[in-house]
Amino acid sequence: MSRIDLKNYGLSEALRLEATQYPEIFVGRILSQSKGIYRVISERGEFFAELSGRLHYEIIQAADYPAVGDFVILDRQSGAKGNGIIHHLLTRKSTFIRKAVGSSSEAQVITANIDAVFICMSVNNDFNLRRLERYLSLVWESGATPVVVLTKIDLTDDLLTKFRAAAAIAIGVDILGISTLKNEGYQDLMAYLSIGQTVALLGSSGVGKSTLINWLSGHKRFDTQTIRNDDKGRHTTTRRELIRLPEGGMLIDTPGMREIGMLDVKEGFDRTFRDVEAYLGKCHFRNCTHTNEPGCGIYAAIKAGQLSEQRWQAYLNLTCENDYFEDKAVYLKKKKEKFYQIARLNRNNKKH
Repeated sequence: MSRIDLKNYGLSEALRLEATQYPEIFVGRILSQSKGIYRVISERGEFFAELSGRLHYEIIQAADYPAVGDFVILDRQSGAKGNGIIHHLLTRKSTFIRKAVGSSSEAQVITANIDAVFICMSVNNDFNLRRLERYLSLVWESGATPVVVLTKIDLTDDLLTKFRAAAAIAIGVDILGISTLKNEGYQDLMAYLSIGQTVALLGSSGVGKSTLINWLSGHKRFDTQTIRNDDKGRHTTTRRELIRLPEGGMLIDTPGMREIGMLDVKEGFDRTFRDVEAYLGKCHFRNCTHTNEPGCGIYAAIKAGQLSEQRWQAYLNLTCENDYFEDKAVYLKKKKEKFYQIARLNRNNKKH
């Protein structure tokens, strides 16, 4: 069997050097995962693996477990009886994380070692700017490059309006439009999928991610389904999987996520809302609560049409959510102080 060059699977020189710390064991990349069993690829091909008892014991939180896209150190390259054993996780260059589903505030790694994320939104009723803000914050925080991909552009007669609306939210981010039905936008996407590059797909069910993968790979890898009568998507993808395209780039498909929980994403949040934060320093009072104080930079911008009320409210909502996960005690203290300031201003206004 001919050797597989893992450089084509995104293995960098830095990771190759790191792997030399573990002589006589081998490097692999995780292609998919199911119930504690990982499908990996090494220089000798694909095989299944599981965590060593020691690695399992040393893991403190869920985000430390290997995920799709991770490079790992294994006891074999393939071929032997039984599953391979994963002994170490190599350093991640990027990590896409969300809050675990449910009430838990635990982090969940969606995928790792990605170069870009295609944030997919169809131009029908899935087009949602508030969700786009949330996705952008998480992608910027991951260390990957966000790319907004508007799908099914053949379904709208007002594409320019959708492009402008997305561009106003995704500041400095490439906005691409595609139609798999009319074969439009293929080369624009492939510019991000050169040999060794990994791109994750993110978006709600029904935006056309499975159709997109079939289109880019040149054959039908996944079944696709029509959207429901209420214009909401059906779930097709049920697990994350890394797929190598004929041209050499790689895609990581993810199950559709209509809602995605935030964690501490301060850097990503700052990059997503830098237009809003530019007005925060223009308030007359340093401790402005941005409610009814004179000389408030935020409401001056809203009144002048420079900032939308919806954008400001989205900023407030996601700020609260982010602060909560960054430091719950500080968040509750700030919330109490803010309500006190508002109540005091209201009492002063009544006196006058």
